[in-house]
Amino acid sequence: MIEERGRVLSVEQGAVWVETVRHSACSSCQARAGCGQSLLQRLGVGARQGFIRALDDGRCRVGDEVLIAIPESAVLRGSALVYMLPLLALFAGALLAHGVGAGEPSIILAGFLAMAAGFAAVHWYSHRLGSDPAFMPRVQNTAVVGSDIVSDIQERSGY
Repeated sequence: MIEERGRVLSVEQGAVWVETVRHSACSSCQARAGCGQSLLQRLGVGARQGFIRALDDGRCRVGDEVLIAIPESAVLRGSALVYMLPLLALFAGALLAHGVGAGEPSIILAGFLAMAAGFAAVHWYSHRLGSDPAFMPRVQNTAVVGSDIVSDIQERSGY
């Protein structure tokens, strides 16, 4: 599971909106001492706020600190779809145009048109998966109500 901590901003039926602060991977990098990105991260420039809709069973309230998670398999499938499908479509379109004896400009155009069709297919499929719970983040843990300490996150049953 890929996990991220955050605070509940709003609650809706079956889900919550969570604010997270994204950090770079500078803390685990070996070159962080001489890296400009690491310096920006230490100054707080690299941190960005994100707003994520996560599934919940109705126990969370506004202001609760939560730990949200999504399975690695969902991230891997989504990444493969987003990156591989348009690339494979580009090659298939170019090879098909080459196979029918088209000239170089036509091969290039066919490749780009096929790639655009691949991006359109990704867009269509992502909207189709948008309501699939297997691809949505889920609230895994929640903090003690009224506590401002993130380390008080306790395990919730049912997941």
